[in-house]
Amino acid sequence: PPEDEEEVAEVGWQEKLFSQFEVDLYLKESACQTPLDWQYHEEIQKLEKAGGRKNCRIFTYTDHDRFTNLEELCQKVTDSDHEVPSYLVERMANVRRRRQDRRPVEASSLKSKIITWEPSEEFIKNNHVINTPVQTMYIMGDLGPYGKLGHREYENVLCTIKVDGNGVITVKPDFTGTKGPYRIELDGEKREVWEYTIENASAQVQPEEEEREQRVFRDLYGRHKDYLSGLVGTDFEMPLPGTLRLFVNGEIVSAQGYEYDNLYVHFFLELPDQWSSPPFQQLSGVTQICATKTVGWDNVAYFCYPFTVEMFYTQEDEDSLPQWPVLYFEVLSLDFWQRYRVEGYGSLVLPPSPGVHMLTIPTWRPVDLGTVAEMRRFFIGGSPELEDLTYIRIPSTFKGKRLSRFGFRTQTTGSVTFRLCCLQQSKAFLENSALRQRMQSVLDRLGGFSQQSSVYNVLEAFQRARRRMQEARESLSQDLITTSASAV
Repeated sequence: PPEDEEEVAEVGWQEKLFSQFEVDLYLKESACQTPLDWQYHEEIQKLEKAGGRKNCRIFTYTDHDRFTNLEELCQKVTDSDHEVPSYLVERMANVRRRRQDRRPVEASSLKSKIITWEPSEEFIKNNHVINTPVQTMYIMGDLGPYGKLGHREYENVLCTIKVDGNGVITVKPDFTGTKGPYRIELDGEKREVWEYTIENASAQVQPEEEEREQRVFRDLYGRHKDYLSGLVGTDFEMPLPGTLRLFVNGEIVSAQGYEYDNLYVHFFLELPDQWSSPPFQQLSGVTQICATKTVGWDNVAYFCYPFTVEMFYTQEDEDSLPQWPVLYFEVLSLDFWQRYRVEGYGSLVLPPSPGVHMLTIPTWRPVDLGTVAEMRRFFIGGSPELEDLTYIRIPSTFKGKRLSRFGFRTQTTGSVTFRLCCLQQSKAFLENSALRQRMQSVLDRLGGFSQQSSVYNVLEAFQRARRRMQEARESLSQDLITTSASAV
């Protein structure tokens, strides 16, 4: 026998190259049972009349062969001799054949049962497996001794090619390229070592064909986009020019750290000047009464209370800084004897930027001095309340320059957590950048609101520190003059 054997085969996708074992098997009519076996029988007869097969050691198993459908399940996942395949391993190995047995489902037909309220264990197991349809092809090598081809124990997998339903092609092992050849060592008398390489022999796509394919894809994507647009429709109400529409899908998530149990939250939204809302829009609400649950060191009441608010901002004066809507809320408790108590007040400014915001707002409540007020709160309920909830920040009725709260006593209580999903809609978003810069659109003004407010806060803090320094210098000079005069 020759010491050096070399064979080169060019194999196409799902191209069938028969092995010597298959030739000997399918030539016998008694071994043919399925229609595929009879088809192979006829092909091998024609191949024998044409002079026999051209390949010697290299052959293939296609997606419909017995090796792919049945013997593939016998492959082990680990190298253990006592491995027992789990349920998931068996189903994943058999996923391709299961998908072929299923009838195709029309894309336009809707599922009759979207939600299964009482799933069975079998239903959970079946849906736990990722059912992606896969087509597989094996390129095999008959590495038996010279002159003894056709024995199944000498068959070895040289390359596995899989294509799933998403169009992903998997080649294992990879194309050789600049790497060295792959090696297969046989456990026999001679300890033979075989080397093989895998190269991509596909013809390069011509530029005309590639451009034609891109046009087909663009046409397909365009039709799909038109189909989705037809389902969604174009009946969207756009706000007027110079107007911003603000949607807030909010949720009062929880309240924690309060003294008494059975909490509920009363809230309302205050709209500043140049803001408006539809007539049917409710700007206030009350949550359900929720019992607390001990989480860590705090007693937490989970409300999960949703609310939706729609508002409009109309720009009138370009020089004025827009104010943002404020959400005021109060936390109350109600006990078994129908005694309610104010647990805390708080407020938050709606975020000026769109997106999802998680905000935890601390609260406070007014208190009276002495034990009588606390005994009254404990035994008969009730406590000092705010007549106007806007007093939490700056009251809407206040027109002065300075607001003094000297003598007003409060006590820190718990906190309330909000989840706010903010959406903004305006025609200014559709304008090009040059036009937006020229007319200073609503987006630019409102987008810089948070930055301007932070700058204003820094300037105010600087002015307060400067005034305190001047007062300290004046008092220091007076003290020095007084001390020197008394010393003289």
